[in-house]
Amino acid sequence: MKEVKYKRIILKLSGEALAGDKGFGIDKATIMNIAKQIKTLNELNVETSIVVGGGNFWRGKKSGVGMDRTTADYMGMLATVINALAMQDALESLGVFTRVQTAIEMRQIAEPYIRRKAVRHLEKGRVVIFAAGTGNPYFSTDTTAALRAAEIEADVILLAKKGVDGVYDSDPLLNPDAKKFEVIDYKDILNLGLGVMDSTAASLCMDNQIPIIVFGIEQPENIVKVVMGEKIGTQVKEV
Repeated sequence: MKEVKYKRIILKLSGEALAGDKGFGIDKATIMNIAKQIKTLNELNVETSIVVGGGNFWRGKKSGVGMDRTTADYMGMLATVINALAMQDALESLGVFTRVQTAIEMRQIAEPYIRRKAVRHLEKGRVVIFAAGTGNPYFSTDTTAALRAAEIEADVILLAKKGVDGVYDSDPLLNPDAKKFEVIDYKDILNLGLGVMDSTAASLCMDNQIPIIVFGIEQPENIVKVVMGEKIGTQVKEV
């Protein structure tokens, strides 16, 4: 079998990706399809960690209009914990050893985030799911993915998107002539305001030279294909 290109990865999943066509909550078939791809990576000895969003339940300041921003963001962090536990359950039903680590301590249901412990889990072949964002308001789960990738020295961030299969120069849903990039520099993401990920996350990846691959999650098998080195989606790196 072809060798994997990346040995330690962070897979960033949006909450919407777990909702499937329902748009809200968790779609069992969708999350199981994603879990099966992660199991394949685990069997290939790829050290896999996951950062999950919470947009299928709560979208921070968008859902909490009129609320205190800090409160709304903490509610969003709790939504990511729901998704993390659901993903853990799906993976363990397939026989994949999994640990959820949360940035907000809740010992009854998950481990607190400890960098050295997370790395040790990965070395032992366990999938680690990072939940509750960074534990701080005003930071997105994209920033969480960038931060955790730097901390655990991940080879790449896989940014699995719903509704788009890469980075375009304009919104492909609004502009049928939008141009898709195969490779793009971090600086262009920031300067052009392309909205792939928030500026804090993009800057953190740029400063730490962490490559990002943006691709569509509608076909979950893309996760394995990207790790095997197939050219899918858009690669964000220093050009």
